[in-house]
Amino acid sequence: MVIAPERIAVAGPSITEREVELVAEATRHGWYSRHYEYNRRFEEMMAGYIGVAHAIAVPHATSALHLILASLGVGPGDEVIVPDVTWIASVAPITYVGAEPVLVDILPDTWCLDPAAVAAAIGPRTKAILAVDLYGSMCDWPALQQLADRHGLHLIEDAAEALGSRLNGKAAGSLGIAAAFSFHGSKTVVTGEGGMLVTNDTGLYQRALVLCDHGRPVGDTSFLNHEIAFKYRMNGITAALGVAQMERVEELVAHKRRILGWYRERLAGHNAITLNAEPEGVINSAWMSTVVIDPALKFDKFHLIGELSRRNIDTRPFFSPLSSLPAFADRAAARRFVTDRDKGVAIARYGINLPSAQNMTEDKADIVSRALMEVLATANN
Repeated sequence: MVIAPERIAVAGPSITEREVELVAEATRHGWYSRHYEYNRRFEEMMAGYIGVAHAIAVPHATSALHLILASLGVGPGDEVIVPDVTWIASVAPITYVGAEPVLVDILPDTWCLDPAAVAAAIGPRTKAILAVDLYGSMCDWPALQQLADRHGLHLIEDAAEALGSRLNGKAAGSLGIAAAFSFHGSKTVVTGEGGMLVTNDTGLYQRALVLCDHGRPVGDTSFLNHEIAFKYRMNGITAALGVAQMERVEELVAHKRRILGWYRERLAGHNAITLNAEPEGVINSAWMSTVVIDPALKFDKFHLIGELSRRNIDTRPFFSPLSSLPAFADRAAARRFVTDRDKGVAIARYGINLPSAQNMTEDKADIVSRALMEVLATANN
């Protein structure tokens, strides 16, 4: 049996002395007249990297999505079309504003929203499409934009998992009216917890600035709030960590892609394994190197996870369909376009995230690949 000599982590960051140095600097000096300095630097770096006009550093991607929806006026009586297979944080903010998520199927190659399924779900209450760049893959943004334009809908990008991905030269995060990024400790660029709202829409940006600071006008010092809103500002020490990480963003993304390349080399030719898609025109930043196993082998993802764990290898399950979760059991309206024949059902059941931490080496990728092949070889035994 292939057993890793030490536990191989599924996710984790790369932290250098530069990160420690900048966080210490912010801790000592990021106050008084410099209290917003690190936030501003982080936001400018992100906006520049994505190629957009505006960015707001927030506590997490969930708050960024909440701010986008609230800034667009999405609310009670509205519906927002979203993928059935994604992390619940992509969808929860829709309920925060009182709207209804409408779950639809994903494509079998990119694991992103199926434009045909979106088109079938658009109705008189539809206000927006919220598409997710899952695991670093890129949605069919031109097709989704055509649908949004045809029906007068907002197109929102959840790019939480796709920092560094590109479609036809355009960066993930620049393809909708606004986008959300995550800097959770498992992500490519980390701040522990943290997120970013990015947009080219100046009106949305200005509205989000008010909503993220308790409904205060920008620059207010009188504490005369104009409305009840939210507290969604990142602190400066967290932002300083983000600045140091963004100084290395190309290096961090390149290593994620290197990890996926190692797996591609070692798992090539195994017809039962599908890895992250990279269609023509796409650069997949490969936040998570992910495999989907042919359902014919009947290897449920949780069985695979258990077998690899026995071999000292940590993995994660592909996100389960939201429609299958207890959290959505009483949301019949959200589930009305979901069927057992949906492509996402099989993908989610047989997919796992392989170790993709920043401390991955080629030797570790070799161990993981050999262990996975060993497990799959028992399929017919």
